[in-house]
Amino acid sequence: MPGQKLSVVVTRRLPEAVETRMSELFDVELRDEDRPMTRSELVSAMSRADVLVPCVTDQIDAGLLAQAGEKLKLIANYGAGVDHIDVQTARQRGILVSNTPGVVTEDTADMTLALILSVTRRIPEGLAVMQAGRWDGWAPTAFMGGRIGGKRLGILGMGRIGQAVARRAAVFGMQVHYHNRRRLHDDIETELEATYWESLDQMIARVDILSINCPHTPSTFHLLNARRLKLMKPSAVIVNTSRGEVIDENALTRMLRTKEIAGAGLDVFEHGKDVNPRLRELDNVVLLPHMGSATVEGRVEMGEKVIINVKTFDDGHRPPDLVVPSML
Repeated sequence: MPGQKLSVVVTRRLPEAVETRMSELFDVELRDEDRPMTRSELVSAMSRADVLVPCVTDQIDAGLLAQAGEKLKLIANYGAGVDHIDVQTARQRGILVSNTPGVVTEDTADMTLALILSVTRRIPEGLAVMQAGRWDGWAPTAFMGGRIGGKRLGILGMGRIGQAVARRAAVFGMQVHYHNRRRLHDDIETELEATYWESLDQMIARVDILSINCPHTPSTFHLLNARRLKLMKPSAVIVNTSRGEVIDENALTRMLRTKEIAGAGLDVFEHGKDVNPRLRELDNVVLLPHMGSATVEGRVEMGEKVIINVKTFDDGHRPPDLVVPSML
């Protein structure tokens, strides 16, 4: 109806500035408490909203979409990854899906380098000793880590984030190697001073540090399985700021325990917040609570992209960040 505001339901608390702007533009229903919606709550939200604004903690599968009703027309995801949404089924039901690409590139690349340094220089171990008051003073052989300058960094997935990681790595004097579904253009390879490996197996066997920067898709599930992990040097380190499902977490845990892999920095996990408890016991692992994109600036920009997608849709146009199944 002319003059009637679009009905929008948001599934999680968002930055205050984002929620305020949404309230000004739309008939928005915000969350009072910051916890994931239950499945029944999601079904209810999808039945009464024109637009649903979910995030990575909301699993929107075919069964859920079948209960959405006829009102829902857009799922404006708060985040770039959409592996938690059955985009194909949504489109078949006439529901568009949008996301927020590009916003978290620099923040996630920063966290990748932070994890590389944390693992190789044993920063959490030193921090734990200091906080416990157990430091006995400097010693020549205490807390010896590894130098990252001159090391070979292998990047699995050379999209926006992978390229941002490569630029940072070059500043630290690392040699950049990469494997990607498609080889980069010559100009980009030259700019990044990056060496392309068509064979992922061959690259993994030769790098000192492996950074996972590819999305979770059916083809990347357990891409780093036990066989591939065994190709890595015993002195190698693996860092993942992408999606936990890309690595066989049980296999990785076993190899870290037996020192077949020297260390790991993980911001994401195969089963979400249900982290393998054996990982927590290891002193050669740095675990973070999926905070790679957690900057004030990044989270506000994500919200602004959501608002643009919803407003553009409300004006009768295609959302600028529309996700189509062929993109996945």
